[in-house]
Amino acid sequence: MPGDFYIDTEHGVVCAKATGVFSRADVLDFRAQLLCHPDFRPELNQLVDYREITKLELSSAEVKDLARHAVFSADSKRAFVVASDLQFGIIRMFGAYREVVGDQQVMVCRTMAEALSFLSLPAEPDPKLFKRFTVPRNEA
Repeated sequence: MPGDFYIDTEHGVVCAKATGVFSRADVLDFRAQLLCHPDFRPELNQLVDYREITKLELSSAEVKDLARHAVFSADSKRAFVVASDLQFGIIRMFGAYREVVGDQQVMVCRTMAEALSFLSLPAEPDPKLFKRFTVPRNEA
């Protein structure tokens, strides 16, 4: 899965985006990179754009296991933007498992506008800041 994130320190949010096939290994890789980032703090909010995921390879047992291990604080607001009913259901299941341990602010959104409103953000993440998705131009 191509994916990337950046930390918007001005607005206190981790912006993440994923495309293609999405699996447990991708989540674990994201978490490892995030925890090593010098600007990461557990109290940051999170905005995740899953609209370009083409296939989810997560079982319900994997979702439950991933939800057991928190990276963000229970006070963080987390918005996941999805494009399909399957994505909605899987991420909602994740949110329900997080609610059991005290996270009350996990929102699954159908539109980016809904996510931005929930997180009180002024605009969509800047696509140029997702470095893995930036294709360098040949300069002649």
